[in-house]
Amino acid sequence: MSAPVLSIIILAAMFLLATVLPLNMGALAFVGAFLLGAVVLGMSTNEILANFPGGLFLTIVGVTYLFAIAQNNGTIDLLVRGAVRLVGSRVALIPWVMFAITAVITAVGALSPAAVAIIAPIALSFAGKYKISPLLMGMMVIHGAQAGGFSPIAVYGVTVNGILAKTDLAFSPTALFLSSFVFNLLIALVLFVVLGGRGLLSSKVGHFVEQAAEARMAVSVGAKAGSDVPFKGFGSGMYGPRDPAGDGVAATKERSERIPQLVTIAGLVALAVIALGFKVDVGFVSITIAIVLALVSPAAQKGAINKISWSTVLLICGMLTFVGVLEEAGTIEFVSNGVAGMGMPLLAALLICFIGAVVSAFASSTAILAALIPLAVPFLSTGEIGAVGVICALAVSATIVDVSPFSTNGALVLANAPEGVDKDRFYKKILGYSGIVIVAGPILAWLALVVPGWL
Repeated sequence: MSAPVLSIIILAAMFLLATVLPLNMGALAFVGAFLLGAVVLGMSTNEILANFPGGLFLTIVGVTYLFAIAQNNGTIDLLVRGAVRLVGSRVALIPWVMFAITAVITAVGALSPAAVAIIAPIALSFAGKYKISPLLMGMMVIHGAQAGGFSPIAVYGVTVNGILAKTDLAFSPTALFLSSFVFNLLIALVLFVVLGGRGLLSSKVGHFVEQAAEARMAVSVGAKAGSDVPFKGFGSGMYGPRDPAGDGVAATKERSERIPQLVTIAGLVALAVIALGFKVDVGFVSITIAIVLALVSPAAQKGAINKISWSTVLLICGMLTFVGVLEEAGTIEFVSNGVAGMGMPLLAALLICFIGAVVSAFASSTAILAALIPLAVPFLSTGEIGAVGVICALAVSATIVDVSPFSTNGALVLANAPEGVDKDRFYKKILGYSGIVIVAGPILAWLALVVPGWL
């Protein structure tokens, strides 16, 4: 059996094991890299580890560490409270505020499951209180998280841009971010219309800001006591037994506690300006700002290291190390030649998008992006099809399916169903909607981003 074929079998086995067993894909990838590299290809361990993505490691650690501090010092609570003030008494704006807040949280560096775990309990509690469709509210939160997920300083964005930076492809991080943002925004608009949003336009509610603060405090009440918090959601394992929303400190009006929050907001603005405007490495800038914040408020950084997304770090670093070994095995060229041999670039692009969507609905979106993008690069380098459009379509296809109840985001929404909602029926609704997304999402992304050839 040739090395490329064997490596593809190993990759498929890794995805299967990570899907049916509670195993980290990154850990499996390191094992796969060692077995394929050392045993089959005769590579030394130094040659295998030369593929370790040190820059991406620093970037993910830096941005998630910064977000953890922002969560601990109450900045996230401050942003939530500020955002809900925009609602006034208009019930119809509540789903859009939840969409926007979640998008902002992921755009500044939070992982999608972390953002959903913070906002979903609040959003769904209001869905139950004000007769808003739980499916509408839950999906608005998830699509909001995905809308901000490909910003140049977000984990998804950093991953995709980091992979492509090592290639000769001309690529636009801005196009990636806007493609995902606009796509998810349009889906949210359709959901709002179809799931009863128009009926909310005449509804009013009093004291929404105070009620939102109470809802946020309900999921943050353990912050000062340091105790575990009852938590209906469950994440991807990166948070341990504690509620990720419960480790923050409630926003307060005391000046002594507001200063770290204002410094944090200034730090997030500085990160965007320095990293994006001056093209300075995101990892070094984010971890520098995180250390400055830790010095300003040492108490706020307590426990922040533990909230760094270590499972995602392991996942991405393991996958990219394995992909480096795949390149040594000739797998990248083998797959690319097979795709190019189809003689139909548009059909090949649609097939790639469908593979990303179907696999990602049950496995890690980050893992599928880390695996499929390098496999597609040689095919895209031929110039027969727009590389930017295909990458953007793949990114959208692989992440919008996180509405699936088998994914962490979908499971969080299901677990936080409002009181009185039939969970079996709610599960079937989420399952039905995710089925539509899995089938229609890749086609729509392909039609909008690939077929016109404008990217």
